[in-house]
Amino acid sequence: MSLLPANLPTRAEVRAAIPDECFERRTGRAFGHLALSITLVTGLAGAAAAWLPMSWVWLPVWVAYAVACGTAATGLWVIAHECGHGAFSPHQRLQDSVGFVLHSALLVPYFSWQRSHSVHHARTNHLDEGETHVPSRAARPRPPEGESRLRDGRRTSGTMLVIGRTLLFGWPAYLLVGVTGSDRRGRSNHFWPIRPFESELFPPRWRRRVWASAAGVAVVVGLLAAAAIKYGIVAVLALYVGPYLVVNAWLVGYTWLQHTDVDIPHFAEEEWSWLLGAFQTVDRPYGRAIDAVHHRIGSTHVAHHIDHRIPHYNAVRATAAIQDAFPEWYRYDPTPVALALWRVGRECESVEPGERGWWFRTTPVG
Repeated sequence: MSLLPANLPTRAEVRAAIPDECFERRTGRAFGHLALSITLVTGLAGAAAAWLPMSWVWLPVWVAYAVACGTAATGLWVIAHECGHGAFSPHQRLQDSVGFVLHSALLVPYFSWQRSHSVHHARTNHLDEGETHVPSRAARPRPPEGESRLRDGRRTSGTMLVIGRTLLFGWPAYLLVGVTGSDRRGRSNHFWPIRPFESELFPPRWRRRVWASAAGVAVVVGLLAAAAIKYGIVAVLALYVGPYLVVNAWLVGYTWLQHTDVDIPHFAEEEWSWLLGAFQTVDRPYGRAIDAVHHRIGSTHVAHHIDHRIPHYNAVRATAAIQDAFPEWYRYDPTPVALALWRVGRECESVEPGERGWWFRTTPVG
């Protein structure tokens, strides 16, 4: 007997609700958005290199530069992500070339991550076979009725530590040892697909692409090393590493908040379906400026999980169509992003079984 909600629409019904025009990929328009991101990043980096002194007195300004340039460079990351999904252009070799260059420049193994991210889309919010931010199961039962729901929540210092650690180290930890990935597939490494990191995530047919991805990143690391020799390691740290860390924080923060909150369940195999998992994605209010710079990756992510072929510049229309057709399933949380991140970092430790799914311990069930 199916445990799926009776009113869950079919994939065909959801696809029919999205206008066909939303799937049109325009290479010229995609390059226009790419040009915007490149202009912002190169403009900020060029101005910093030309005008900011490399001294401790100017450290606060360098921190501000890292935040601004890293925020702008996240737009390049998003476009490379779109290339990996095939939403950048109908010309496959062109978009793979663009994605490979952009992701390699940001030390992301393009084809490796394309593979792991496709698994994330295929098994979204699956309790055991999801990919990225897979929750742990609670080791002890829920507190009795009447006790504080927040008994399991972290203290302020613990919450700060969890959020800081996740944003700063979450991305490299995932790429190198598969942290927050599915334990069922074994520990993975996005650069090294053989022993001791043989994983179902990268079957033998993917290994050549993993090696190619690793080679692309190695070239960029070599260029950074050459720049450090010529211009000094401080210059590389200030101009590249600072913004790079900010890009990573944006990436992890987006992914975390897109699929995790106190009212978002995960599902065991007998409960899970692809569409049920996809509808657990949540859109959030990042504001017009961030939406423009980041190509709306945080405010139209539900539509992206419903169909990743939708280019970001058509995602607003697709989102409106999904919301109108399926208001009981579309998720939008108006909570300010900073407060939502604090709530997730504080309360979303582990899940336990409840009515129709596995819920974070501080979430009421029934």
